[in-house]
Amino acid sequence: MSRTIRDATEADLPRIAALYGREVLNGTATFELVPPTPDEMAGRFAAVKRHDLPWLVAELDGVFAGYAYASPFRPRPAYRYGVEGSIYVEETARGDGVGRALLEALIGRVRGMGLRHVIGAISDSDTSAASIALHRSLGFRDAGVYRQVGWKFERWLDVTLMQLDLAPDGRPPEAPGLDLTGGLA
Repeated sequence: MSRTIRDATEADLPRIAALYGREVLNGTATFELVPPTPDEMAGRFAAVKRHDLPWLVAELDGVFAGYAYASPFRPRPAYRYGVEGSIYVEETARGDGVGRALLEALIGRVRGMGLRHVIGAISDSDTSAASIALHRSLGFRDAGVYRQVGWKFERWLDVTLMQLDLAPDGRPPEAPGLDLTGGLA
């Protein structure tokens, strides 16, 4: 089976939106309750690209198998060296190394930007144990748990926080980080 990881394009957005929409409606990997519209998904894609952050697509034998992207961890400028990684894999492609390939590629891209941290926020789901194990295998450390922070499908959900430190020696940054001026209120 041939696996390809590449930059996402606008042409990928229908498949990305379909995968994410299924997770919104049927799963708990996201806390959204209504799938985003195509225009809203295009806006999210554009926002990631405005920060020059990676949005990647995985294909197995030329067929869409999942996607991953990095987004600013928090909107305040002091957080400019951290991103949160998000990964979604088609159910038929789970267990084929797609999630690992996407996360490895995402980490490589973020490291190449001179950023410092990749944060994983993994909610209770059918795939959370596998996602936590994957993150740990790539060097992420447990950073805490938000307990009963989400309410979906008539139950409370926890979120496990994990962190990968790309420069564990604590040296000052050599790159400017993300432009987060303006932040949120």
